Amino acid sequence: MIVLGIETSCDETAAAVVSDNRDILSNIVFSQLDEHRPYGGVVPEIAARSHLDHIDGIVDRAMREADVDYRSLDGVAATGGPGLIGGVLVGMMTAKAVALVHKLPLIAVNHLEGHALTARLTDDIDFPYLLLLVSGGHCQLLSITGPGAYTRYGSTLDDAVGEAFDKTAKVLGLPYPGGPAVESAARLGNAGRFAFPRPMRGRAGCEFSFSGLKTAVARRVQVAELSPAFIADAAASFQAAVGEVLADRTLNAIRRFQSEETAPGTLVVAGGVAANEHLRSVLGTLAAAEGFQFIAPPPTLCTDNAAMIAWAGLERLRLGLVDGLDFAPRPRWPLDELRAAS
Repeated sequence: MIVLGIETSCDETAAAVVSDNRDILSNIVFSQLDEHRPYGGVVPEIAARSHLDHIDGIVDRAMREADVDYRSLDGVAATGGPGLIGGVLVGMMTAKAVALVHKLPLIAVNHLEGHALTARLTDDIDFPYLLLLVSGGHCQLLSITGPGAYTRYGSTLDDAVGEAFDKTAKVLGLPYPGGPAVESAARLGNAGRFAFPRPMRGRAGCEFSFSGLKTAVARRVQVAELSPAFIADAAASFQAAVGEVLADRTLNAIRRFQSEETAPGTLVVAGGVAANEHLRSVLGTLAAAEGFQFIAPPPTLCTDNAAMIAWAGLERLRLGLVDGLDFAPRPRWPLDELRAAS
């Protein structure tokens, strides 16, 4: 089976062709960073127009690089939400047109499910497994027993971890996008210089909170001179605090997963923030200490891409989970509501 995937939920216009033997035949991503950088963040209207301008060319390039024609496809998958609704509409309407013209099944993929199933594309792991999903808009721990079968252990009470990275970068005067900028600055810093708080650490459960940590960095900046050394040390101290919080919350999830599942434990970290090398190291160490296998997809498959959408589409297509041309894109679409929505 071969599926074309389309991803337009935020500021990447992407298309990919993936086969069910886990071959990524093409994976094209057009980034809009240059268009949004002057504003310090993604502007929804600009993103939607850019998707509209580039989507046809990106899909055409993905098909050419995969060296397949539309008659060879078994389905077309596109992000149906959650995300910026203007962009989601562009991608979904494109997928509907392809499905209609070429008489192909349409699969509306939850963007978060794309991230959640990426480890099955890259590492061919079995269900069940534990997922830490960390991105600009999401931070949650879930048990995964199959496509559309998610049990949420906990999520953020306020800011997502990626959002906290972006806001910290902004107060430190670092460029957009904030996550990679903070990570780069942190490599030169002293992580022990600032004793930033570790919100929720030591508490029961699997919930997160990053608003207080972000605020602590901002308050420290208000009474400091932003020298290169200060910026590097603040970035390193912030990143270390995030790592400790993620490890603490994930340990609680590991213990719960162990009590509920008899299968050997696997911890997967996915989403854009999963590209951070320090956080991967911290979580890998935790997993090893608890006897869990640790999997983090390659950084290019952690950030938004269409290969993950095509693969999630394949997983759902194999189960007969397809959608009608009347599917309505959703700006909000929690993963643990996915089964009922299918």
